[in-house]
Amino acid sequence: MNILITGGAGFIGSHLCGKLLSAGHNVVVIDDLSTGCKDNIDQYGSNARFTFHAGSVRDLYVLSPLVEQCDFVYHLAAAVGVQLILDKPVHTIETNIHGTEIILQLANQYKKKVLIASTSEVYGKSDAIPFSEDSDMVLGATRHSRWAYACSKAIDEFLSFAYAEQYGLEVVITRFFNVIGPRQTGQYGMVVPRFVAKALKNEPLEIYGSGEQSRCFGYIDDVIDGITALTNCDDAYGKVFNVGATSEISMTELAKKIIEMTGSQSEMRYLSYEEAYGKTFDDMLRRVPCLEKISKTIGYAPQVTLDQALIYVIKDMRERM
Repeated sequence: MNILITGGAGFIGSHLCGKLLSAGHNVVVIDDLSTGCKDNIDQYGSNARFTFHAGSVRDLYVLSPLVEQCDFVYHLAAAVGVQLILDKPVHTIETNIHGTEIILQLANQYKKKVLIASTSEVYGKSDAIPFSEDSDMVLGATRHSRWAYACSKAIDEFLSFAYAEQYGLEVVITRFFNVIGPRQTGQYGMVVPRFVAKALKNEPLEIYGSGEQSRCFGYIDDVIDGITALTNCDDAYGKVFNVGATSEISMTELAKKIIEMTGSQSEMRYLSYEEAYGKTFDDMLRRVPCLEKISKTIGYAPQVTLDQALIYVIKDMRERM
């Protein structure tokens, strides 16, 4: 197949490239490198079945021939990361909504199947743990710019379902829950690479808020296996799926674990959200996915434990540093 990946130079996208190339597909990537990195995909440059285009997912005229010539689209391009979202809320909203609007328009025009990447953020501050795909959204006030990301991705989902219902577009939506692995950067606020980098330098690990907030971290290989299996499953189209892992850990316990696993002399330092981000920040205490739907559909079950994932991340970070 000829496969287009938007945002393919990013952390998740670059791993997806490797998976698809190994399976014998032709892969075309478009990425403006605003959050992605050319280094992530340089290893594929000598592969005759790989092509890279530097460009924006919001550029209709660049995207149109790429979508027309492909058999399938993985739409991963988005403004991501808490720090970027807080610093550039206009960029976040316009990139996420307009980029997805163009992809869906072209996919419908050329009758291509498409996967739309969404996020666990759409559940907002709901306390209906674990989150199931039909759970209600509980979002914060519009004055908190962090919810702009959640709302923009929710609009992406609404628009995807609208195309499916009105035009019969074959689309599957995946909500990622804190994916981690090699190549991920802490530049935009991702906690695991940020903690690991600090620990390897014996610098203080800065924990925002109380440290009691917990997350579930899914390993990149499990997630990539999940989304590729979904796109190969006819029953997945027209639906939305949580993708990730269900093992829960608090930020304080995560910091302790990383310090221990790296043999670091780092201390833990607690910062208020205002100190960390320079503005009021609205957070949620827990974020745990229900994986029953994806398990029933494709037999998805995470294989890599958090400890194993951290070993891989630490090894990768040591080599890159």
